[in-house]
Amino acid sequence: MVTTTPCGRCRGMGEVIASPCNKCRGEGRVTKDQSHEIEIPAGIAAGQTMRVSGRGGVGPRGGAAGDLYVHIEVAPHEMYQREENDLVTNVQVSIAQAALGVDLVLATLDGDETLTVAPGVQHGHEYVLKGRGVPYLNQGGRNRGRTRGDLRARIEVVVPKKLSSKERDLLLQLAKERGEQVAVSDSSLKSKIKSAFS
Repeated sequence: MVTTTPCGRCRGMGEVIASPCNKCRGEGRVTKDQSHEIEIPAGIAAGQTMRVSGRGGVGPRGGAAGDLYVHIEVAPHEMYQREENDLVTNVQVSIAQAALGVDLVLATLDGDETLTVAPGVQHGHEYVLKGRGVPYLNQGGRNRGRTRGDLRARIEVVVPKKLSSKERDLLLQLAKERGEQVAVSDSSLKSKIKSAFS
């Protein structure tokens, strides 16, 4: 059995520094912090890693520099969520806007866009703006020919929790016109009885 180990004095370098300096102790390198400016490509996602060649630590005694690996973390956005290369946002509309339709200004990566919400839109309906999402990093495979994902605006019909007496009367009139049964609160009933006797 033969066992081979590097020399304990030169550590396999083939030479011994007779009088090493106190700063590098014969390594020919010292540790220090450096800042590098790198370009993050459009469309990169959280969890991906970039390799920057030649920006890592240098080898001992004049050896070549290694690579720098940058692990990407993408900060959340207050308006958009990312689903692969699609951007998804919830667009809140009132009951009246959902029933009658409305034109809304939607902020996109390419600037403001007018989103036309059709009359009678339902809660959860999605409007898709093709090619307004996140760019693809890899153009091959199933993404061939597509440069960006889509922007999906998901409609969220907001029902008011509190109503003024006038708003409540208008909704009651609408329900009556449509032949819909609704609950009448005790306070509303008492106010109607009180107004009838005054």
